[in-house]
This record gives sequence, C-alpha cells and structure tokens, in this order.
Amino acid sequence: ISSSKILRGIANFYTTVIRGIPLATQLMIFYFVVFAPLGLDRLFVAILAYGINSGAYCTEIFRAGIQGVDIGQTEAGRSLGLNKAQTLIKIVLPQAVKTALPTYTSEFIVLIKETSVASFIAVTDLTKAGDMIRNATYNAWIPLLTCAVIYLCLTLGLTKLFAILEKRLAKSDRH
Repeated sequence: ISSSKILRGIANFYTTVIRGIPLATQLMIFYFVVFAPLGLDRLFVAILAYGINSGAYCTEIFRAGIQGVDIGQTEAGRSLGLNKAQTLIKIVLPQAVKTALPTYTSEFIVLIKETSVASFIAVTDLTKAGDMIRNATYNAWIPLLTCAVIYLCLTLGLTKLFAILEKRLAKSDRH
C-alpha cells in the first residue's frame, strides 16, 4: 500500500467521523474524555475542538474547489513543462480558492455562530454570558437581543470582508 493511499484513508476517516458527529458532542468528548487526563484549559480544548471540526469541513470545501477546476487547466500546465506541484500551486489552487471562497465564507460564519455551544464545557461564550445576565436580572429581552445583535454584526462584518476579498480575486481574472 502506498503512503498516499494510507494518507487518503486517514483523511477520509477524519472527515467522515468529524462531519458525522455533532459539534456539541465532539466538544464534550474532547474535554471530558480525550484531554481530561491532561488537565488542559477549557478554552484551549474548545479552540482545538472547533479547529478540528472546522478543518474537516474546510478540507472538503477545498477538495471540491480543486476538483471543480477543469482538467484541461492541469493538462495545460503540464504541457508548458510545469511539474505536478508547480501546476497545482500556480494554476489549480488559485482557481480553486476563487471557487471555494463563498463556501468557505459560509463555513467560517457557521463556526462563529457555533461558538455558542462552548458552554457545554463551561466556557463562557457570548451566549453563556447573556444567559448569566438573564439569570441575574430576570430579564430575557435585553441579553438575548444583545447577543443576537452582536452575532449578527460579527457575521455581517465577516461576510462583507469576504465579499471584498472575492471582488479582489475576481479583479485579478480581468487583468
């Protein structure tokens, strides 16, 4: 068995398992099972869990972007004398990034919103802080609406930043 087949198998297993288990469950498994003996900080475990989870989705996004580049582009690069790595880096990846960017933007925004489940391992996130204020003041309106507005501002701001990036990448196609 070649090393590329082994690596492909590991990658397929990783994406299948991580994408098939809800993030809240993964978060608790990482904190209470995997990293419990190490005594790692809750926030660090949450960051690690979110990175591992988002990585599984991002690999699929970029795989789809690479596969979306016409095979003729690769053949053209190879016919110009570029090796496989040069063809991938100079021709395929720039096109794949442009194709994958809108989906990656969505994944990034979903990741921001999913931070609200960090409270499962007692990490005080925005939603948990709002819940604590609600419990202290017996007023649900202000803390919940404030959380909603903050998340909305974050996601709208990030959407705008990624849209600017997409426009800049699109300009490079015309020059």
